[in-house]
Amino acid sequence: MSWGIREVITHHHVLMAYFSRPQSSAAVRIAHPTDHDDRSKSPQKRDSPQRQCRNILIYGSCRFQDKGCIYYHPPTNTIPSNVAIPESPAPPSLSAQAVNAPVFVPKSALDAVSTTSPTQSLSFTPSASPAPYFPSQEVEYDDTISSFGSFYPTTQPTFVHQPLNYHLYTNPIPDTFSPSHFISDNLREDLQKRSDLTHTIPSTPYQLPEELQGYHSLAPLEPIGPERRKLVSWCSTVYRATNMNDGATYVLRRIENFRLSHRAAFGAIESWSRIIHPNIIRVREAFTTRAFSDNSLVVCYDYHPNSQSLYELYFNPKSPGFLHGQLLGSMGHIPEATLWSYIIQIAGAVRAAHDAGLALRMIDPTKILLTGKNRLRINSCGIVDVLLYDTPQDITIIQQEDLALLGRLLIALCCNSLAALSALPKALDTMGRIYSEEIKTLALYLISKPSPIKTITQVIELIGTDRFLREMNEMQIANDRLETELGSELENGRLVRLLCKFGFINERPEFDRDPRWSETGDRYIIKLFRDYVFHQVDENRNPVVNLTHVLTCLNKLDCGTDERIMLVSRDEQSCLVVSYKEVKACVESAFSDLCRSSR
Repeated sequence: MSWGIREVITHHHVLMAYFSRPQSSAAVRIAHPTDHDDRSKSPQKRDSPQRQCRNILIYGSCRFQDKGCIYYHPPTNTIPSNVAIPESPAPPSLSAQAVNAPVFVPKSALDAVSTTSPTQSLSFTPSASPAPYFPSQEVEYDDTISSFGSFYPTTQPTFVHQPLNYHLYTNPIPDTFSPSHFISDNLREDLQKRSDLTHTIPSTPYQLPEELQGYHSLAPLEPIGPERRKLVSWCSTVYRATNMNDGATYVLRRIENFRLSHRAAFGAIESWSRIIHPNIIRVREAFTTRAFSDNSLVVCYDYHPNSQSLYELYFNPKSPGFLHGQLLGSMGHIPEATLWSYIIQIAGAVRAAHDAGLALRMIDPTKILLTGKNRLRINSCGIVDVLLYDTPQDITIIQQEDLALLGRLLIALCCNSLAALSALPKALDTMGRIYSEEIKTLALYLISKPSPIKTITQVIELIGTDRFLREMNEMQIANDRLETELGSELENGRLVRLLCKFGFINERPEFDRDPRWSETGDRYIIKLFRDYVFHQVDENRNPVVNLTHVLTCLNKLDCGTDERIMLVSRDEQSCLVVSYKEVKACVESAFSDLCRSSR
């Protein structure tokens, strides 16, 4: 290896306990100093209790001092600044020359110095009285770097800041708006559940087509037995599927035994596919197929995993949320603020459809999905337009039915019963006792006969500007919360990039016709650093699985700090003192070589 400097050599049983000793090592053995050979063979000197503990020499303190360590521990205030060598002859350990040994400088760093300043030269002569670095001493923190960033002792030379890029942690904004109306308290858990449900494979085998008009990996989202639901007068089944073109997951709603009489019926699907609204599940496409051994109509929608319908949440006695009252207030009813939020979201969807000359026709508890905390989306839009294409209807009448359906849904939600409308006087009395008069007035307006015609604009006026502004404020608060969560996740990309670079470099079987490329030069330093981060062991040689240690090391490496660490080979014969900045230079140099060859 041509590193251009000497290596620090040590034999120390406490320090070496942190590293496993393999059967063989690809590291190049560095010869032991001859003046210590004879003394290292003396067991009397090696086990002398008067000998100073090497932990004091290396770290400045010994964590085993009060746990049975047999070596001498001088008082803290009597340790000189240059760490004097004990009186007894020292066996192979870090001598004064080892402490003052030059720091490893990678070849890329040498090249950078030589090219940037020809007048400057690097000197590897140890200083007369160096100031050693002890992790336990007081340090100064840079306000711009978080606790996972680097820290610099006062005795270190002035640190030149690296370019401020993505390596700094994002400080969270003050949490003055918690809890949010639209953000779950367990946001990470909810997102993880959505991811799991997107990739879950059903345990029960189903006789489903392997491929369907460019979609594969079909999995049912609803029961496919005799109890499956009906849409109008046709049986309907919902599947999750993956698109071959973009790899995204979608929902396929299949209408069984439906024969399409006119291709023009798909015109409604094309109109719905152009509507992009936050409270309407987007329609993608529709097609017919015989892959299920019948004539089936299939409509594709966006997939929102881990969502539930209003029927399952509030009206199904068998649902967990209904049994435990998880979505109801202290009085066993939906809180009024939540109810107004539902009304505003559905009204917004109705207005988007009516402005486009369409009608939702799906304001039904079984078709309105709760895709997040208090977040509603209307599902299955456009299907009825295709199914009833041969039965022409006036669009104005259909839009009036949308408003009537909204009124019926409002009464059912207020009374927690789908049969509440059959006993309207009792339902209105219940609404008056639990909710404000505005909700009762709005429900009566929606279910009353039009005179001459009702519009969604009039409904929005009844809701009131104040409630719309309050809803908008809640959405902005939720957006701030989401941005805060996103900022905390930005650091994951940094660490993944570093780990990917390690994966490309470490243990590479061959590169540039050199089978030992990953074991020589700067790559050997990267291998030792990988062992330092991931392959440490405790005093009993058990693996140290400490995520905090890994994150701290990787963050310091990404920042390129001047903090020094000691890297030891697997055969415990070689020892290097390097800084994170120098290891970072080695990683960048090796990865750049690989990138140039790949191009």
